Amino acid sequence: MIAAHDLFENDYARFWIADNILFFEYKPNTIIDLKTAQCVVTDRIHFQNERSYPVLCDIRGIISTDKAGRDYLAQSGSILTQAVGLVIHEKVSLTISSFYLEISKPSVPTKIFNKHDEALAYLKQFI
Repeated sequence: MIAAHDLFENDYARFWIADNILFFEYKPNTIIDLKTAQCVVTDRIHFQNERSYPVLCDIRGIISTDKAGRDYLAQSGSILTQAVGLVIHEKVSLTISSFYLEISKPSVPTKIFNKHDEALAYLKQFI
């Protein structure tokens, strides 16, 4: 169980830290535009209190993105992250993730996973 002070939630996502990994989950039907990207990155950095973590990012709630939002995540989304495991399950998530990795080229190790447990195992090497 996660204590309320250990969980942060905004209009687009919720995140928490457990076992030295930051878990980041987008809410259903999220559209990533510049405003959304700036909000989630700012809130995440503030929540982390200047500590860097491996991040398990569940993007299954994202239904679409725009170029400005993707570009912002590629440039600023990796601040205070050691590595990122993206958890996906739908075709739109795979398209978004693959596009992000190929075009935006995140500045930290980033991999796509279909299973939460596989992403978690990948991130544990960065703790």
